Amino acid sequence: MTPIAAVNTTAVVIFAIVLSITLGITYWASKRMTGAATYYAAGRQITGSQNGLAISGDYLSAASFLGIAGLIYLYGFDGFLYSIGFLVAFLTVMFLLAERMRNAGKYTIADVLAFRLNERPARLAAATGTLSVAAFYLIAQMVGAGVLIEKLVGIDFSLSVIITGTFMLCYVVFGGMLATTWVQIIKAVLLMTGIVVMSLFVLERVGFNPIELFNQAEENVGKETTFSLAPGTFLKNDVDKISLGLALVLGTAGLPHILMRFFTVPNAKAARSSVVWAMFLIGFFYLLTTVIGFGARAILGEKGVEAAGAGGNLAAPNLAQELGGGEGTFGGDLFLAVIAGVAFATILAVVAGLVLSASSAVAHDIWSSIIRKHRDSEREEIVVAKIAAVGIGIIAMVIAIAGGEALNVSFMVGLAFAIAASANFPALVLALMWPRFNTTGAVCGVLAGVGSALLLIIISPIVWGGPPGAPDTGAFTWYDLNNPGIISIPLGFLGCILGTLASRERRAERTFHELFVRSETGLGAEKALVLHD
Repeated sequence: MTPIAAVNTTAVVIFAIVLSITLGITYWASKRMTGAATYYAAGRQITGSQNGLAISGDYLSAASFLGIAGLIYLYGFDGFLYSIGFLVAFLTVMFLLAERMRNAGKYTIADVLAFRLNERPARLAAATGTLSVAAFYLIAQMVGAGVLIEKLVGIDFSLSVIITGTFMLCYVVFGGMLATTWVQIIKAVLLMTGIVVMSLFVLERVGFNPIELFNQAEENVGKETTFSLAPGTFLKNDVDKISLGLALVLGTAGLPHILMRFFTVPNAKAARSSVVWAMFLIGFFYLLTTVIGFGARAILGEKGVEAAGAGGNLAAPNLAQELGGGEGTFGGDLFLAVIAGVAFATILAVVAGLVLSASSAVAHDIWSSIIRKHRDSEREEIVVAKIAAVGIGIIAMVIAIAGGEALNVSFMVGLAFAIAASANFPALVLALMWPRFNTTGAVCGVLAGVGSALLLIIISPIVWGGPPGAPDTGAFTWYDLNNPGIISIPLGFLGCILGTLASRERRAERTFHELFVRSETGLGAEKALVLHD
């Protein structure tokens, strides 16, 4: 296959504009790099509203924008359930973790565990959970980048992955969290602007009457359609629906690249404010994905299913082209190029956050704390973090290219959320709220969560080629869940509890009260730096 063929010139121009802006931000951030606090936490100078935008940019991946709109286009109501799960997840983050994490931690989630547990095993366990989540999530995003850029711009899959990975590494290596934060803010603004404009165009087609939109969507189907306003077309197994909901709601509260964002604000009040901002922005976004998904069904109809791809990922770009005037028109090509540029910015922002969280775990938790035992300098730690970022990025690119377009992206994302909910979330919550919790419990809980989630995903129907909800298509006839959350999350908690009860650690019990006071009041929490121009 030729690397470049039939390139969409308009899309390339839009991409170049987006990249120029973000690379300019990276250069600006690199001049303000003053130490580990700047590299990992942007100097803790990000305001609540800015961090809310950045969280939105970090959380709303290409799967959110293109994937959910595509699911709604193909399946109707069942696709909308994903929107609900992703949105409700932030209630868990706000009420259980946001303020406490900001007060109790320093740069990574392992800092919270290491405060009251034996440092080396606690950090190793937390790093295992962080790297497992980041690895599967990152590879999924890289594959998604390759597929989308190949289809929308005309660049070969492998080259698309390399381009995405290269620019992502520029943000992380040269700009750290400061550059990543502002890239995510710009991406959030672009994404919200793009989806608002698209939604207005869709609603104008139906006289700004949402009921008419649903009516037209329901009417515009074929004989073999999977679309329905009733549940059960995509998620046929009721237990699987509950399992998916648990993984989405609790998994978000265990995603390391999201939790790291709470260390970038100056205090707990700003952390709480950032979650509120994020909830409103993300809620508004998912409300509009409903308009886009049902709008694609109402306007494109059944004839657009093949062009939208197997997962419906191209339904939103195809809708943009149709709203702009259709294929071959200046307006249609321009609107398609803009949406392609927004999708590209979306992917870059998310993978940058993932690589930063993974490299932080390697440098701060493993190298500095376990290997060097805090005898290294901040400069050495940052150098290791940058080397780790390059290594992680290259590995992700190689695996994405080797796996190719056929790599099961849904399986990878589902595994990331399942691991986050089963390993990271139980250990964090119990460390902050259970005095008896100890190092053995943390290690057992993380291992049980990661192991059970991985095993159950491997034997699930979606990995063995079966469609969602289809019976007898997994590795075993008695197991038909595509998302392991309903089993692996309780096993993660059970591992934490049994490991804790099987041993006694007086230090962990004594230091709980200090951690509790710090997490609730902010006394002794890390302070913000003053960044000079």
